[in-house]
Amino acid sequence: MKNSVNHYIRNAKLELAKVIFPTKPQVKQAFIAVVVVVAFVVLFLALVDLIMSSTVSAILR
Repeated sequence: MKNSVNHYIRNAKLELAKVIFPTKPQVKQAFIAVVVVVAFVVLFLALVDLIMSSTVSAILR
């Protein structure tokens, strides 16, 4: 049991050493990209909602 735990921890450390963590500029660039895409989707859905609600209210009058 103890040997398998040690083996697991050793393998986890080896795999973690292979990970390439993003730099600060990369994180900043990805954050800005996500904010821009989310803002675009929000505006698009708001526009669709406005058009659909106007259409339904015009039909129901």
